[in-house]
Amino acid sequence: MVNPIAHLGNVEPLIYRAEIKERYISVDNVCAWPNLTMLGDSTIIATIFNKPSHGLVEGDVECWASKDGTDWKKHGTPALHDATATTRTNVAAGLTKHGDLLVLSSGWLLKPAEAPNPSRGAIIKTWISRSSDGGKTWTVDKHSFPPAEKGRTEYIPFGDIFIADDGSLRTTCYSITRDRREDKVTLFRSDDDGYTWKKMVDIIEQHNETALFRVKDNVWLAAARSSTEAHVNLFRSEDDGYTWQKIRAITELRQIPAHIMLLKGGQLLLTYGNRNAGRFGIKAKVSDDNGITWSQEITLIDDLSSGDSGYPSSVQLASGEIVTAYYAAGTTAHHRYHMGTVKWILEKAEK
Repeated sequence: MVNPIAHLGNVEPLIYRAEIKERYISVDNVCAWPNLTMLGDSTIIATIFNKPSHGLVEGDVECWASKDGTDWKKHGTPALHDATATTRTNVAAGLTKHGDLLVLSSGWLLKPAEAPNPSRGAIIKTWISRSSDGGKTWTVDKHSFPPAEKGRTEYIPFGDIFIADDGSLRTTCYSITRDRREDKVTLFRSDDDGYTWKKMVDIIEQHNETALFRVKDNVWLAAARSSTEAHVNLFRSEDDGYTWQKIRAITELRQIPAHIMLLKGGQLLLTYGNRNAGRFGIKAKVSDDNGITWSQEITLIDDLSSGDSGYPSSVQLASGEIVTAYYAAGTTAHHRYHMGTVKWILEKAEK
């Protein structure tokens, strides 16, 4: 594949700024790891983990709804954990061709609470949850998602679900070798509007949580969290996802993981967590050329209390305001797990 950035030479980075409009503790006492989906009627759905723990207690996947990114109400439960000592935490979410809300979820088997240093055990199988009423009621298929590969864990879904040019649905999952030494990111596709899924191709090894994005035609981006270098690397495919090329590291050390979306002005917005001590928070970058070059870093949030935070996801309102949701174990002013949201406007700064 031809390197899409080989001809650029030294490119002066774009300079943008964020005008912060409002900020909220939107869902309190949850770890969240939010995934935002905009429905056809412009309702925003946040798919979250519903307990104030980093996946170490029994919990479920919930959907919360908002019309404006300000006021949020619980809408429904895509995945209710069905056995003692399990937790449903990890999700991918998006809309099908027919407008159904689709959530893929996995999680963890919890070790007995009385065990020394209790923690998460085995990864549990991915479920396929579907709602035709905007997330209020759900049907759950616990069996159809592909099983684990030999010698690896069950698949862990992450990020958004997209509709490809050929009408198939696409999303990414990752898996880990049984000795927990090697992560691998896999692209999945569904040819029946999300009812069944199949492996399409392995994207990259030694990476895990990966934000997929369809740029145009058969061009895709994947912003993948490196499991060895603790930053996000950007990969690009120009043949509809069958082969991938690493472009570059797109964030600094301990800035993980990422989300990509398209703004109404045609720019791509990358948001990601910042886990560097002294500036824990949420950062952003912007691309005017479909992900080939990116702006200087934009600060959205910088007062989170620890690196147990991040996982941003964004949507844009009809007004042009951007709603970015994230999670945090606390801030300097609020000492509980929560899903926070910040509403902001992107502005191009004068050089």
